[in-house]
Amino acid sequence: MARLALGDPAPAFDLPGVDGTLHSTEDYAGKPLVVVFSCVHCPYVVAWEDRLNDVARDYDGSAGLVAVNSNAGYLGDSVDDMEARAREKGFVFPFLYDESQDIAEAYGASRTPEVFLFDGEHRLVYHGTPDSDHQDPGGADPYLRDALDAVLAGDTPEVQDVPAVGCTIKWRR
Repeated sequence: MARLALGDPAPAFDLPGVDGTLHSTEDYAGKPLVVVFSCVHCPYVVAWEDRLNDVARDYDGSAGLVAVNSNAGYLGDSVDDMEARAREKGFVFPFLYDESQDIAEAYGASRTPEVFLFDGEHRLVYHGTPDSDHQDPGGADPYLRDALDAVLAGDTPEVQDVPAVGCTIKWRR
């Protein structure tokens, strides 16, 4: 399974969210879109989720952000667990469930969290982590924010690809 390369188009998705509605790439036509492969149980996800929620809040209206849980039957990552976590943390972004794992496979995602940022034409411009340090929000280089700012200014992000850090996606196959 090959990961998307810079410049590749965003694979289309149409996934149910814990909010009870379907969400798709088309919902973000003409806007930059951040797709974060996520879950509930992973300590790296937990460390970054408030920062991701802040990014979604700060860029609301100018860019979209969705989190996608592709873990198959992993303890603590059920739809009920997702709903509870979204309520508890006050997520302002859609938290989607990729039950078939087809979307994770199409993106070549392997970690949680793993960030894919697409420009307004939905071409990949950044891949990696939300920032440089899951343990130190204040001292971290804000990779995702810097990439979003660059894209919104019509520029190419300075940092475009960093290794994803986190738990592995729990594959059914």
